[in-house]
Amino acid sequence: MANNLEALETWAAVLLARLEPGERSKLARSIGQELRRSQQKRVVAQENPDGTKFAPRKKRDLRGKQGRIRRKLAMFQKLRTVKYLKARGDSNGITVGFTGRIAKIARVHQYGLKDRAERGAPDVRYDQREVLGFTDADLDLIRDGLLDHIKNG
Repeated sequence: MANNLEALETWAAVLLARLEPGERSKLARSIGQELRRSQQKRVVAQENPDGTKFAPRKKRDLRGKQGRIRRKLAMFQKLRTVKYLKARGDSNGITVGFTGRIAKIARVHQYGLKDRAERGAPDVRYDQREVLGFTDADLDLIRDGLLDHIKNG
């Protein structure tokens, strides 16, 4: 995957050098938004960039008070919203990432780090779930977006 990204970067650098900074910014913003949408769809599907499913949550007691059973929610429901998953593009590059407190939660899951679920709880090592990452379709999206912009530009 890294080789494909490097090949795309060297190929695109020549084309991007010909564009004015304003055009590059406009292109970067549109590709960034498409990449964000792609990442959101992948998180909704609970998949890593390589196509494997996220490691499932650990089993827990879902009984609330007085015998009610809480619904099981999919992981990262709020994390994937536009409020937290931001895309930014300017004439120098594209950034898709998380903001605020949510960035720490995403980092813990992205790399499988240790963290506390809540204050006073013991440290727990979380399973690795790659919330952000490039798929082959994402690389195609970047390439096609660049070609469309140059063709129609």
